[in-house]
Amino acid sequence: MNELNETSVLNALRTVQEPELGRDIVSLNMVRDIRVTGDGDVAFTIELTTPACPLKDEIERNARETLRSAGARQVDVTWTSNVRRASPVQPQQLLPGVKNIIAVASGKGGVGKSTVATNLAVALAQDGAAVGLLDADITGPNIPLMMGVEGQPVASASNKIVPLERYGVKVISIQFFVPEGQPIVWRGPLVGGAIQQFLRDVDWGELDYLVVDLPPGTSDAQLTLAQAVPISGSVLVTTPQDVSLLDVTKALAMFRRLSVPVIGVVENMTAFVCPHCGEPTEIFGRGGGQRFARENDVEYFGGIPLDVRVRQGGDAGVPAVAQRDAGPAADAMRTLARTVAARMSVRAARAAPILSVS
Repeated sequence: MNELNETSVLNALRTVQEPELGRDIVSLNMVRDIRVTGDGDVAFTIELTTPACPLKDEIERNARETLRSAGARQVDVTWTSNVRRASPVQPQQLLPGVKNIIAVASGKGGVGKSTVATNLAVALAQDGAAVGLLDADITGPNIPLMMGVEGQPVASASNKIVPLERYGVKVISIQFFVPEGQPIVWRGPLVGGAIQQFLRDVDWGELDYLVVDLPPGTSDAQLTLAQAVPISGSVLVTTPQDVSLLDVTKALAMFRRLSVPVIGVVENMTAFVCPHCGEPTEIFGRGGGQRFARENDVEYFGGIPLDVRVRQGGDAGVPAVAQRDAGPAADAMRTLARTVAARMSVRAARAAPILSVS
C-alpha cells in the first residue's frame, strides 16, 4: 500500500461529496491544514459553508471511511466554518458586513411569521453563526416581546445605533424607541424611511445572516427592503387553510416581480397533538403548504406543529428553540434553520468558481 501524504489525502477526499452542494469537498475548498504522520495518522480541518450544516455528520463519516480505505490508521477531523455570501456585493452597499439577508414574509397576519423569524435567528446563532434580527414590522413590532429584550439602544463611537442583544442575536426594532403602548400610526413613506434608517444607521457589524421579519402583506416595507439591499432569499410562512394560501400566493408573486429569490415555504400550525392521548388534530386543514409549494415550484420546508410551549415562550420572551423543555415545534424550527442555511450555501456555491487543487 502506498504511503499516505498530503497529495494522496487530497485525492482520496475528492470522492467525498458535500451533499447539499453536489460537489466534492476539495474542489469546494473546504479541506484545510492536512497533517500526515509516518504512523498513518491523518488530521485535517473541514471548513463548512455554514456552522448550521445539516449534513455535517454524513460528511465526516464519509471522509473517515474514505481515508481508512486509503490506508489511514487514525483520522482526526477538526471543524470550522466560513459562511459565504449568496448575493454579490453591490457598489455603496448599505450593509457591507452582512453576508446574507433572509426575509421572512407572509401574505397575512396571524400565521406565526414573527415566531418563525425569531426562532430561525436564535437557532442559527445556537449553531455558531453571527446573526442579526431586524423587526421591519414597523406598525406592529412583536420581536422585542418574543426575544425578551427591552431597553433603548445607545450610539457607537461612529454615531451609529448599537443593536441590543439576546440569545446571541443582535436585535433592532422601532419598539425600542417609542413609549410602551404607544401606537405607531405612520404612512407608507415613514415606514420605508424607518427601514432605511435601520439598514443605514445601525452598527450591525459582521454578520453571517440578517433575518428580517417583514410585516404581512405586500406593502412599502417589502418594496423598500428589496430596493435597498440584495436579499439573499426569502422564506414564506403560511398555515394550511385556504385563506392563508390565497394571501401567500400574492406574496410570492410580489417577490418574483421584485426579483427576490424565494427559497422555500414553511407551513406553520400543521396540527395540534393532544398531550394526553397523542392524537393529532388538524385544526387549520391539511396539506395546504405542500400543495402550494408543488403548484408554484417552491421548495416545501416542512410543517411546524401547534405546541403550547411556542405560545408560552413567545409571551415570556423565551423562543421555543431556547427553552429547556423543547418540543416537536422547536425541533421543526431547528431543522428549518439548518435547511435555510444550507440553501444559502447552495446559492453562494453556484456563484463561486470551482477550484482546481493539485
